[in-house]
Amino acid sequence: MEGMTSDKLFGGSFLISPIGSQPQFTPEELSDETKAIGEAARDFMEGEVLPVESALDQVDLDLSRSLLQKAGELGLLSLEIPEAYEGMDLDKKTGLVLLEEMGKQASWSVSYGAHTGIGTLPIVYFGSPEQKAKYLPALASGEKLAAYALTEAGSGSDAMGAKTTAVLDGDHWVLNGSKMWITNAGFADVFIVFAKVDGRKFSAFIVEKEDAGFSTGAEEHKLGIKGSSTRALVLDNVRIPKDRLLGEVGRGHRIAFGILNIGRFKLGAGCTGTAKQVLAYTIKYSGERQQFGKPLHAFGLIQAKLADIATRIFVGEAMNFRTIGYVDEGMGAISWDDAGAAKAKLDIMDEYAMEASIAKVWGSEALFWSADDAVQVFGGYGFSTEYPPEKIYRDNRINRIFEGTNEINRMIIAGALFKRAGNGTLALRKDVGDVPVRPEGPLAGSRHAVELGKRLCAYASAAALEVAGQKLIENQEASARVADMLTEIYAMESAVGRAHKMAADGHRWAGLAAQFADSYVNENWHKVQVNARMLLAEVLEGEALTAAIRDLEAFGGFVPQASSRLRGAIAAQLIEKGSYPIVQY
Repeated sequence: MEGMTSDKLFGGSFLISPIGSQPQFTPEELSDETKAIGEAARDFMEGEVLPVESALDQVDLDLSRSLLQKAGELGLLSLEIPEAYEGMDLDKKTGLVLLEEMGKQASWSVSYGAHTGIGTLPIVYFGSPEQKAKYLPALASGEKLAAYALTEAGSGSDAMGAKTTAVLDGDHWVLNGSKMWITNAGFADVFIVFAKVDGRKFSAFIVEKEDAGFSTGAEEHKLGIKGSSTRALVLDNVRIPKDRLLGEVGRGHRIAFGILNIGRFKLGAGCTGTAKQVLAYTIKYSGERQQFGKPLHAFGLIQAKLADIATRIFVGEAMNFRTIGYVDEGMGAISWDDAGAAKAKLDIMDEYAMEASIAKVWGSEALFWSADDAVQVFGGYGFSTEYPPEKIYRDNRINRIFEGTNEINRMIIAGALFKRAGNGTLALRKDVGDVPVRPEGPLAGSRHAVELGKRLCAYASAAALEVAGQKLIENQEASARVADMLTEIYAMESAVGRAHKMAADGHRWAGLAAQFADSYVNENWHKVQVNARMLLAEVLEGEALTAAIRDLEAFGGFVPQASSRLRGAIAAQLIEKGSYPIVQY
């Protein structure tokens, strides 16, 4: 379509590229190897983890450690570790499949993710050859378990405000300070600890639990994920060898934020996995529970909730695998034997920092609403500890805080757009283009809505930047409006793109996929329109605001479909299947 002409692939380019012009990897394209690993992970969860869920949720540290070691024996801890260090070095898509399966038990998922992700990957990407040889084989097998210590009592989102210090004393570093909310602290052997050298150079270190002066506090009493170990760390003149500095002095921020980017992709996948469980529980209960002489799922508002949960799953999968497909495309061209391989791989992750934050924010909030829907369908039983929704509702709340709060991630999303608009990478005014022409064929209405949404977002963002410039980021409410527009556009486009691809391939569930995509656009497109208007109201007043709103309206509007028909058709298929139908293995 005229105006939206960029087909170059880079972070944020989806906003100025015509729908369908960029490649999109979908779950339907997973390799046989990835599917086999997904099956192994599912069997592990069903055979080892879920049967001991009650014990696991009592903070049984020996059980958590034992399960992680069993996972190590199956190779489930080594997917992202290079082969040279006894890892499998598989692509990120396989990691997403694994995280979806692990998401079926929240406490376990957190322990697993902390070890394989933020606990291990700093050494994978920033460790010296000696550090990698010493730690990675043991972390891959589960012989040693890892944790990541960034947060402090006085510095959560403001990680660079850390007070923990590191002083070089001859051949040793001496660390002093404390850390808060450290996952796996009760049983981990290896800790990635962040501290400041000379009071200002933010740096990372490898600390071992046997190091003199190192200790942990008592287990925290938490709202959810009660089975995961969460403790404070105390570093009291902890002396560690000089060679346990990870990376370079003063470059700890690169480690902290680079690894968190990876974690954000993964968190979105874990949330999708949990949502599949939520849906299965809710479909089953709504069929068994009778009211007014009919099963609950015979009522329209219950059908709407079932349809919405399933639709969010479809959209989440589409977003997660689309983005990780871009990452794998870039990383796959880089061998660990190449000079500067670690930096080059992380640069790929940084390129898609916007999309990583979108996946995290959208995934965690979609799961929250799905869990809320489940509680509502279960009614009073949903409020009881004897039924699944109560626990899922509590467990999922942390996802909006983990890996950077959703508020921080919204600032990352908006900040990435502002930066690229400022340097000309995203020429928003130029790329807004003309009123989109309604396409023909399958999903025509939803495809048109996505194109229209892009123009509303680009126009409103450009107008706001013209008034406020790069200082727009200081207006957090305005920035959040930009982030929410980008998030909904990416979600809608990912769903429509996946459904369109399934139709072209003649997939057996192509009809349902189209209904998912249409339903999501139908229920969420208005958020882009509202946020575009409200963004303009943050920077304009009076006649200028009225004129800008008039310009938005000139792009045209979205004609909705009847929600009851869309959701009812989706719900009928869910009820017949008894679970989320579009499975890959």
